[in-house]
Amino acid sequence: MQASRRSATAPAVSLVDALTAAGLERRLASLLDDIPHTAVAVDPRRPFRVPGAPRREILFVRSGILCKYKTDGGGRRQIVALRFAGEAILPSQGPADFGIQGIVRSEVLIGSAKDFDRIVDAHPELGRFVWKQILRNEAISYEWLVNCGRRDSTARVAHLLCETVARTGNGAERDRMINPFTQQQIADITGQTSVNVNRVLADLQRQGLIERRGREILFRDWPELRRLASFQPNYLR
Repeated sequence: MQASRRSATAPAVSLVDALTAAGLERRLASLLDDIPHTAVAVDPRRPFRVPGAPRREILFVRSGILCKYKTDGGGRRQIVALRFAGEAILPSQGPADFGIQGIVRSEVLIGSAKDFDRIVDAHPELGRFVWKQILRNEAISYEWLVNCGRRDSTARVAHLLCETVARTGNGAERDRMINPFTQQQIADITGQTSVNVNRVLADLQRQGLIERRGREILFRDWPELRRLASFQPNYLR
């Protein structure tokens, strides 16, 4: 049966479990879990947050995938970051210069930046944890910059596939995944056209590196795909 985009992502995750898995003490994770929050469904067909507005809020992705995006002077969109289930978008100081949209239908927990800052200020070890997450996101941004700036179109797409496997917790032993992205979204992430993305995916299949069955991607030669993508997952730690 062909998988739909709604089933293309991991199930909903617990905030406490996600934070403890990332290395935070459970008692501190529980403090963050106690922040008053609202659960909101995010529709991928329209922007969830537009650029330019103050965002004194913290967003935790409970299920699905969110993206940060920016547009150029002609209105063309570039996706500049992804947040998978179990990851967060931290509050912005002043107007945010990026928009937020769902890659797939997602659920987000929204809390006040004031409540978040109060708990972080009271617990230095929590502040160190947050700083570690900021550095991780920065490392991912650097890798994306290299991906779009120096790798060819095939390596860019291969790298995105490898990173998606790693960030969804599947590990290198995973032999398949449900592709959560449309070809246009892959183009918006890798800085090319959807037509070229289609050609790249077809070429990866011709090389015997992947096989596509609807939205399912089977990895037929994971080591070679990693080599082609120059994918080294240390930056995700």
